[in-house]
Amino acid sequence: MGERSSIFDMIGPVMIGPSSSHTAGVVRIGRAANRVLGGMPEEAEITFYNSFARTYEGHGSDRAILAGIMDFKTDDERIKKSLDIAKEKDLKYKFKSVGNASIYHPNTVKLILTRKNRTVEVIGESLGGGLINISKVNGFSANFSVNLHTLILTNDDQKGSIAFISNVLANDECNIATMSVSRKGKSDLACMVIEMDSPLNPISIEYIRHLKWVHEVVYIPNIDL
Repeated sequence: MGERSSIFDMIGPVMIGPSSSHTAGVVRIGRAANRVLGGMPEEAEITFYNSFARTYEGHGSDRAILAGIMDFKTDDERIKKSLDIAKEKDLKYKFKSVGNASIYHPNTVKLILTRKNRTVEVIGESLGGGLINISKVNGFSANFSVNLHTLILTNDDQKGSIAFISNVLANDECNIATMSVSRKGKSDLACMVIEMDSPLNPISIEYIRHLKWVHEVVYIPNIDL
């Protein structure tokens, strides 16, 4: 048998497919995960859930997600060849599918990405029209869209931390659009996910990164800019 056909073979690289949930949204989930990791992974375990699990091959979601984690934009002509390009870049990837997972949105993909000594887990939902929601990052509730500038902090759960970070952003004239805060338990590890209307000053990012109670800082500018 020859190489299987997909929607990309019929329409070319433009992300219009049978549904933008299966194409543009998936690319953007991959690009968001790339940013969380800090670059292109060396290994990727990709699990498609529910509707995605049944259609990801025929609708080209497999190519779309690989294109995203290699940081291709949604209109990149290389998307239809992303399976081959991933092999050329020595990106080791594995696809899984789970057809009936009621706890997840119908169009959900989970990525476990590894680069050097760092591994991240990102769960994304494709909402239609190219819109996405990153629902979880490394087990923490996240709920951000990458339409805005996003700051993700992993930190100790301590009194005043939310107010302190909010004040740092205010001094940088960054307006907070959304904030999601979760923790593993009282006085345990916590995570803040903050979406902002404007970009954060690199000096402010470094300042936050060097706070003793902050373990990790991920800053994701609006990926569509």
